[in-house]
Amino acid sequence: MTNPHSAPLTYRDAGVDIDAGDALVDRIKPLAAKTMREGVMAGIGGFGALFEVPRKYREPVLVSGTDGVGTKLKLAFEWNRHDTVGIDLVAMSVNDILVQGAEPLFFLDYFACGKLSVDTAASVVGGIARGCELAGCALIGGETAEMPGMYPDGEYDLAGFAVGAVEKSTIIDGKTIVPGDVVLGLASSGAHSNGYSLLRKIIARAGARPEQDFHGKPLVETVMAPTRIYVKQVLAALAAHGTAIKGLAHITGGGLLDNVPRILQPGLQARLHRDAWQMPELFSWLQREGGVADEEMHRVFNCGIGMVVVVPAAQADAVAQTLLSQGETVSVLGEIVEQGKDAPQTIVV
Repeated sequence: MTNPHSAPLTYRDAGVDIDAGDALVDRIKPLAAKTMREGVMAGIGGFGALFEVPRKYREPVLVSGTDGVGTKLKLAFEWNRHDTVGIDLVAMSVNDILVQGAEPLFFLDYFACGKLSVDTAASVVGGIARGCELAGCALIGGETAEMPGMYPDGEYDLAGFAVGAVEKSTIIDGKTIVPGDVVLGLASSGAHSNGYSLLRKIIARAGARPEQDFHGKPLVETVMAPTRIYVKQVLAALAAHGTAIKGLAHITGGGLLDNVPRILQPGLQARLHRDAWQMPELFSWLQREGGVADEEMHRVFNCGIGMVVVVPAAQADAVAQTLLSQGETVSVLGEIVEQGKDAPQTIVV
């Protein structure tokens, strides 16, 4: 009698489909090709991706960032919305390196799942490619990992890695910020990719459904709106105004209260005014349905402000006009003052 345990096994028997992986690579290649830019020497398909720093830089400093999408992915799984989380992935890293004045050059992604669905993965990577186009950086490589038993059926995880460059002499570090400077805010497109553990809990408490009407469109459209990418707009403002832009802060996890202090020297405080901008209805609804305190809102969510720009008062109007011309919604949030003893570095009054 033949021993059933002696039958030959394949990788497919173990849950990994190499053919599906190859099919995904074929689907990705034309998406990545749309993101190619100066400097790309070798892209998708090799063991490593090659990139030459553009010659326009005299003293280039490389700036890198990495991030994920967080528990917003749980809603992507539950609501079957996979086409925008790739934009979120790119945005979280490129916006982070932008705040030091860096131009994003290239991006790599990591997609991990238990069983590979080519259609789902292609939808996600399509979003990643779109995010790279918006940021002006090349999608030059990545990794797709099919790992049976590591993830529940239908679920996956994402990580992204961005590398940019900035002239050594023009790195933005916030060290020139002084009392009297003005704090501008650029509007967010929604909750971006932060606070979704609380957001999901509020949705569950409210019994909200993805298809229900929310101010004229399905709730899913508002909740899953991709993170705004500020790269081209802010780089245009930097080109026009140079050192007038003293500090930039990406408002991610920690909200306004924890992210603005990251660019302030000791002894300085950003005093932001609650009535300086209109909090989008999504955040008003979340606060109301969750009974969330004001301070908690400002520490968890961006509350409608995705990027902060600190400039001298005399140049605030000019910088704001440039950003407006680039399609941004700009608010004058407040000002930089001296920090009082035992006072926080950012307050909303």
